[in-house]
Amino acid sequence: QVQLLESGEGSVETGDSLTLSCTVSGIPITDLSMAWFRHVPGDERRFVAGISRSGKLTDYLGSAKGRFTIARDDAKNTAYLQMGSLRPEDTAKYYCAADSTLFLDSIRYHFEPYDYWGQGTQVTVSS
Repeated sequence: QVQLLESGEGSVETGDSLTLSCTVSGIPITDLSMAWFRHVPGDERRFVAGISRSGKLTDYLGSAKGRFTIARDDAKNTAYLQMGSLRPEDTAKYYCAADSTLFLDSIRYHFEPYDYWGQGTQVTVSS
């Protein structure tokens, strides 16, 4: 059984940094394309960052480029989202997602193809 366990929830101030972790169990993380999405009430889950199966490709939401970094530790079977220069508009519930069906070394940007999800972790940035 594949499970994704997130950690790193926090309330921070504008300009602070925060790192979210997503530990995968039941499957090697190298068999997955991983991503982070975020959700605010009234909207759908939005892509924030993704890393391909090989780990060689990464991509980000435009507003996250230069501030966020997605990374993966294969030995720990864990993915990370390192967030810096946080803004109030980054406030959301963040979800780790894994796609086991994407065999190309690529990244999917819509939430629907992802077949495994973490429980979600709240990030609140105050001004």
